[in-house]
Amino acid sequence: MKLGFIKSNFPNERRVPLLPEHIKQFANSVYIENGFGHSLGIHDVEYRKAGCTILTRSEIFALCDAIFSLKILQPSDYDSLRQNQIIIGWTHPLGSGKEFMKSQAIPKNLYILDIDNQKPTLSYQGKVYNTELIPKNFVYQNSFYAGYAGVLHALLSFGLLPDSHIDIAILGSGNTAQGAFHAISKISSSVQLFYRKTLPQFKRQIDTYSIIINGIEVGDSGNPILTIKEQEQVKKGAFIIDIAADAGNAIEGNHLTTVAAPIYEKNGIYYYTLPNTPTFAYRNVSSVLSKQFSKYIFKNDISNFIDEIAD
Repeated sequence: MKLGFIKSNFPNERRVPLLPEHIKQFANSVYIENGFGHSLGIHDVEYRKAGCTILTRSEIFALCDAIFSLKILQPSDYDSLRQNQIIIGWTHPLGSGKEFMKSQAIPKNLYILDIDNQKPTLSYQGKVYNTELIPKNFVYQNSFYAGYAGVLHALLSFGLLPDSHIDIAILGSGNTAQGAFHAISKISSSVQLFYRKTLPQFKRQIDTYSIIINGIEVGDSGNPILTIKEQEQVKKGAFIIDIAADAGNAIEGNHLTTVAAPIYEKNGIYYYTLPNTPTFAYRNVSSVLSKQFSKYIFKNDISNFIDEIAD
């Protein structure tokens, strides 16, 4: 199968999800967009030496059976999509990718392989199928770095490196929350972790914290971790870092921020809800993604994912 790799045009994305050293004995013919490894200083010739063919973006869309884009395709690529292609990446078909599914995937009979770390799926014609070919938690380090790098970026953007006199709460026990703790525990010893079952304890003393870091994602159907009413109890001047970037869901009423404006203030509380924070550690994360993606996705024939739902 012809597998094409295009540079993600998602804002500020710098991770390179396939490195030349991991291209070994792939069952697929590999086509790389020119300049694919630019952010890591990897020249096209290095991909050629690994057996890849270098093409333009438009040539890859026109030639390849499967297209890999780390982040969801943007509207500028929609006209290039062909019927029955396989689109691979973090596409979030039930979340931020709903509009893409409706306007592109279903009308064009696209197969959408969403390589979510916790629940990888294949979507086709509005139906979602679990895949057993990708193990759960196979790129957990990406989520860890989301918490690690995101918290550091949030604090520096806020202009505050907290000391032991500033009380900090971290909500969650998953990979993202662990990364957040790893970052902030190197700066301050006044850090408390709360899990879902201990959230009532946190809420009873919510007004004591100057920094609240949320690492829990609830999605559209979940109950908020912090309701608007509960946020009214947070002390004025406090900083809420939604490192899960579950805008409007986990922290009710909050909204996504951008690299240009990562923080906003509302009712005396400051909020950071920036998506895609692993890209701040793109050199660390690129190697992890390339190794794991190659092992579980790129190395074997991509048509195996289609065969899986046909069985």
